[in-house]
Amino acid sequence: MKKLIVGAVMALGIFSASAQTKIGYINTDVLISLMPEAAKVDSQLREYQQSLQLQGQTLQIEADKKRDDYFKDSATLSASMKEIRRDELVKLYARLQSYDEEAQQKASQYAQSKIGPVREKALEAIKTVAKEKGYSYVLDESTNAILVAPPGDDLLNAVKAKLGIKDPAAAAPATKPAGSKN
Repeated sequence: MKKLIVGAVMALGIFSASAQTKIGYINTDVLISLMPEAAKVDSQLREYQQSLQLQGQTLQIEADKKRDDYFKDSATLSASMKEIRRDELVKLYARLQSYDEEAQQKASQYAQSKIGPVREKALEAIKTVAKEKGYSYVLDESTNAILVAPPGDDLLNAVKAKLGIKDPAAAAPATKPAGSKN
């Protein structure tokens, strides 16, 4: 009977300790999509993508025109001039092939630069609400990440010691400055 009472007291202690920790969740993607700034960023991103697409179309038109000119004029061109124009065409088409990848990369970088401040504003609001409402942890439903957590201990050094991993910086012998006797 005594063991049962001790077990119950321990269980109540665990439950009461965990009851003090409030955990909440939020879907940051939904939150950001509802923010007024998101519509502006979305519009700017669409405009930027359209400008990149227009540049790609212009490059395609230029390549097609140069190709057509090459075939039209090839009968009257000297061998060296044909070679020069052929090289120009090869370079232009290579540029055209790499343009799509380059445009996607530019659009991604542009999107990150525009959405970053909006995400930061959302995260600050989440932290403020979590603090006001007493939440210790807030999980992001869209990425399964922890957005808010109380400060904790970095366990890296303890786990490294447990595994017998030595720090390379600590393993290197200390060198004495030139001219010192100690």
